[in-house]
Amino acid sequence: MSNHTCFTVDVSDGVAHIQMSRPDELNTMTREFWAELPELLRTLDSSGEVRAAVLSSAPGRHFCAGMHLANFGSGNFSADGAKDRELAGEAIRRSALELQEVLTTFERVRFPVLAAIQGGCVGGGVDMVTACDMRYCTQDAWFCIQEINIGMTADVGTLQRLPKLVAPGLVRQWAYTGERVRAEAAMQSGLVNQVFETHEAMIEGVLAIARTIASKPPLAILGTKVSLLYSRDHSVEDGLNFIATWNGGMLSSRDLFEGIAAQAEKREPEYENLKENKRYAERS
Repeated sequence: MSNHTCFTVDVSDGVAHIQMSRPDELNTMTREFWAELPELLRTLDSSGEVRAAVLSSAPGRHFCAGMHLANFGSGNFSADGAKDRELAGEAIRRSALELQEVLTTFERVRFPVLAAIQGGCVGGGVDMVTACDMRYCTQDAWFCIQEINIGMTADVGTLQRLPKLVAPGLVRQWAYTGERVRAEAAMQSGLVNQVFETHEAMIEGVLAIARTIASKPPLAILGTKVSLLYSRDHSVEDGLNFIATWNGGMLSSRDLFEGIAAQAEKREPEYENLKENKRYAERS
């Protein structure tokens, strides 16, 4: 895998640990960040060897402080562009769609992504972690839908994904007020699965969960992820029909027999990796 400016990556036993590596700059989402993230995820996905991933940050003040201010420096956001308001508006819309697509990559890769959050998770950071499969945090963590505090509406996924994770009334309060949501409140709301005392304990604990996921049959994990995402956006009836059709074409007799045999023989099962995703490999 190529070197990255904003991330370090370690892959071991089917688990990729993706760490945002600019703590002194609060892991803000620079242009390099937005370019590197989808390429990194697609590269990990392309081999079929990664079965789960953990997204964390190097210890520091923030997990992610959101969008880097340089991203707001174009003429699209300036008063001078008023005479070309329609053209500027179209450019802003296109930019938002491109950023949305980057974070949707978390949902499109074939393995679950677990976010391990310490310190502040602000603005675009919330957009990012709500696109992950699960979220965990430290006691000092806090979350903020920051966009309302700088005069804009969040537009990269928070307002669409967060109401699927916590009560809509809480989402409205957080989005309208721009308040800080502390770890305990995030846990009580269901935004995070577990709160850890320290960063080290969190990384150890979340990597252990990822390794457990990686021990399961990858095709069944993929089917579970795809079905959960489909059911999030469709009716119960549609979701039931979808999983019946999925298993009709994707249920692996090899994995099923291996799982049953391993239980009978009181041993750990051994499952094959997914096949290489050549489309991703060519794009990365």
